Amino acid sequence: MSTTNWRELAASLKIRSQLFINGRLVDAQSGQTFAAINPATGKPIANVAAGDVADVDAAVASARKAFNSGSWSRKAPSDRKKVLQRFSELMLAHGDEIALLDTLSMGKTIGDSRNIEVPVSANCMAWYGEAIDKIYDEVAPTGSDALALITREPIGVVGAVVPWNFPTLMTCWKLGPALAAGNSVVLKPAEQSPLSALLLAELALEAGIPEGVFNVVTGFGETAGRALGLHRDVDAITFTGSTDVGKMFLGYAAKSNMKRVSLECGGKSPHIVMADCPNLDEAAVAAAYGVFFNQGEVCNAGSRLIIDEAIKDEFLAKVIEISKTLKPGDPLDPESKLGAIVSESQMNRVLEYIDIGRKEGAQVVLGGERVRMESGGYFVEPTIFDGVKNSMRIAQEEIFGPALATITFKGADEALQIANDTIYGLGAAVWTSNIDTAMSMSRGLKAGVVWVNCFDEGNITVPFGGVKQSGFGRDKSLHAIEKYTDLKTTWIKLRK
Repeated sequence: MSTTNWRELAASLKIRSQLFINGRLVDAQSGQTFAAINPATGKPIANVAAGDVADVDAAVASARKAFNSGSWSRKAPSDRKKVLQRFSELMLAHGDEIALLDTLSMGKTIGDSRNIEVPVSANCMAWYGEAIDKIYDEVAPTGSDALALITREPIGVVGAVVPWNFPTLMTCWKLGPALAAGNSVVLKPAEQSPLSALLLAELALEAGIPEGVFNVVTGFGETAGRALGLHRDVDAITFTGSTDVGKMFLGYAAKSNMKRVSLECGGKSPHIVMADCPNLDEAAVAAAYGVFFNQGEVCNAGSRLIIDEAIKDEFLAKVIEISKTLKPGDPLDPESKLGAIVSESQMNRVLEYIDIGRKEGAQVVLGGERVRMESGGYFVEPTIFDGVKNSMRIAQEEIFGPALATITFKGADEALQIANDTIYGLGAAVWTSNIDTAMSMSRGLKAGVVWVNCFDEGNITVPFGGVKQSGFGRDKSLHAIEKYTDLKTTWIKLRK
């Protein structure tokens, strides 16, 4: 569709702004709301219910009642499979609406929302639906006088707290395996991007997921998120967001009921280009898109470009030329390569880090400024720093915006040392023509995901998550289901 088509659809869009509890839209008990802002214009889209402790209590009670009833938790695997597949089909049928809600609320381009996030999210839901009746329990090896069964059971009520950078996808990464395992879910979407989650809840109900199994409490992290983390009737919390907030959820679990916690937190991913890189042009494209895609608002963005000094000047010039083509534009224009930063405060954070980089002595070789100010929106152009030392703040702290720090090295050992010199360990990449180098670097990199001669590639079949202060637990793949289940041993003594 054209920009005009998308604007017309936006004008007629139905926006849900209440909480979704026990199968229906309801106001927050306090009556409080907050404004959802379109970051491309700086103007409000809707006033959204500000859920608080009382609303979380109601949502958790609804989820617990549904779980205990067995309407979903004890439903036959083949029947749950059909429901999740139907849910996926409805997501695709409402793809334009879902994409538009995400673009309007968090500023990503409509092309990325419609052509990447929606189909990948729907595929995630369908894949976990398909997996439901493919997971088997076990019989342990015993003597003839006993039968030992190992069964996997749903954990109960899952609280899911998701970020604003991929509102639909992050929801589905949590929701798919949690529902596949038979749990009930209370979702707290980011306050910056709450709108698509409310539509997903309606579609889930239409698909056949029983009332109370999937609830959505919109609101702020310090109120609704905290209440969910501290709730004594929540059995597990799954969180994606910053490392600082992830640590809070560990504290909430300790202060309440020792609920299970899984965290996918920050990153400062090293993107290493060796002198024997097999294709500098291909690597340069990967380096540019690896940090500037989605306005740099990606937890595993390749924000540290670590280049062998023998090829640094040649390679960096290629990255700069590609990055010049990635200009921020109207998010509703299908031709735009980059959209708006999610909020004014996040834009100011990015600009502050750019200023910090300059003061630290790094050289801005591209960008570094706010643009499109006439729109009223929050746009920052792709920014590349050269002459960065890994000790600088722009190399150590997660900026979560379109800023790239370029660092040079001599030899694989120094590259590995620089790459691992961070509190984070989410993603990493290395470009080399030598399989021995590729394997030794992959084994030496402290990261949950390592890409060789590519960046940010993969699919739903492989796990995603980090080590160190990037968190623990995995999204995607069958391994994600482990977070939402418990193993039970049943030992049966047999009479001879």
